Amino acid sequence: MRLGVVVAIIARLVRLFALAMLPPLVLALVDGNTRTALAFGGAGVVSALFGSFFGRMVQAPRLLQRNEAMAVVAGTWLALATFGGLPYVLVEHGLAPMDALFEAMSGFTTTGATVLTDFTHYDRAFFLWRAMTQWFGGLGVIALGVVVLPRLGIAGRQLMFAEASAAPSEGISPQVRETARWLWILYTGLSALLVALLMGQGLSLYDGIVHSMTTMSAGGFSPYGRSIEDIGRPGVEWILVVFMIIAGSSYALQWRAFARGPQELFKDGEFVAYVLLGAVITGGLALVLAGGSPSEPQLRAAAFQVASLASSTGYASVDYELWTPAAKALLILAMLLGGCAGSACGGPKVVRWLILGRFFRREVLQALHPRAVLPLTWKGRTVTPPILRSVLMLIFAFLGLYLFVGVFLVVAEGVSLEEGFASSIACVGNIGPGFGRFGPMGSFAGYSSLAKGVLVVAMWLGRLEVMTVLALVGREAWRGVHWRDATRADATRAA
Repeated sequence: MRLGVVVAIIARLVRLFALAMLPPLVLALVDGNTRTALAFGGAGVVSALFGSFFGRMVQAPRLLQRNEAMAVVAGTWLALATFGGLPYVLVEHGLAPMDALFEAMSGFTTTGATVLTDFTHYDRAFFLWRAMTQWFGGLGVIALGVVVLPRLGIAGRQLMFAEASAAPSEGISPQVRETARWLWILYTGLSALLVALLMGQGLSLYDGIVHSMTTMSAGGFSPYGRSIEDIGRPGVEWILVVFMIIAGSSYALQWRAFARGPQELFKDGEFVAYVLLGAVITGGLALVLAGGSPSEPQLRAAAFQVASLASSTGYASVDYELWTPAAKALLILAMLLGGCAGSACGGPKVVRWLILGRFFRREVLQALHPRAVLPLTWKGRTVTPPILRSVLMLIFAFLGLYLFVGVFLVVAEGVSLEEGFASSIACVGNIGPGFGRFGPMGSFAGYSSLAKGVLVVAMWLGRLEVMTVLALVGREAWRGVHWRDATRADATRAA
């Protein structure tokens, strides 16, 4: 691994994102908040200096080794959370360093968990930056970097594959820079459309922009302490339900539907399962809430929370912590369901559950008919053993991480089983709110610094789907580490 190459590419991406601090800086000046403006200005300068210094040390190569691409992706998310958290420390009523890292990692990974307790301490620029971190993290910071940093060249394709889902869904075309550009155009267009629709329901331009960014990214940060409940507009909630469902579906599939017609959506097995399963959970939840035939408020509350948690957005239109255990059980099911591969959402993704279900069905049939040849297929293609192995490994990695983090929180922090394991699912699955004190109207501020550090790592692992990071832990990934020059064999070996 050429460590200098990895550091240089990460530094260039950090320098790029230093420019993103200009909008909150300008907004702070417009609002007359000099302290906030200085915080974003200082953080932007520090980020730009780091990026400029380390970004020029090594020329970006046309080809990256696979371990180098994984290290760039994993390191970029860590670096952006670190530098992106600087404004949170420097503003008035600034956060402690670990809290700032938690808030920034929650933003860039589109988790939506927060350590804030009093939202009135912070101004519009602060909340705009929170929303921007989620919006950039939604489609993927590497995807944006590939578009605006042409010097990455062919290496950009390797980075996109390292960041993207390994599930067999919509693929990345060979023209990776063009693909990333069109996906960002679609992402931006949908965000702009949502702003217009929210303003049509009476929201201000600022509220429309902030909530559009955190909806399309499946992030869930809101400038209001009680999330969408503080807005209190049924029309807004129904609009957000639709766009949260969109955020949880594959953006590549959306582009195909835009180009060829909406019928393309319903030709995709994963999307159909995602919508149907969400509808079933919504119907069951509405019945539980109403205790009989549901009315519009119960149906709206059920649809909103299922769409929010299944897409890993994390908004709340009501305090579902007050709901019955049966209702909470259905919400946990929505959390575990997840969205589609190639979307902004977190979690294992629907396609993997579907393949796992087909795998179990095949094994049962194989037990009944030992000599039968029963191929496992998806979208008319055979699921090869390497793909099946990666799907099973990732699901078990997610479940193992859920278990490890949940047990740690219960043992080390003394929280209840419900709070500990819900917090684990919320952070590993990049969902946001959990239950109990860490529910939709609560905060993760009650955890110790150690626990917050563990949850930061959990959010990072969950966003990169665990295996990208775990692959870097082994000794093989770091064999032959050097700063700049590789051997001829290393230099020509493609990922």
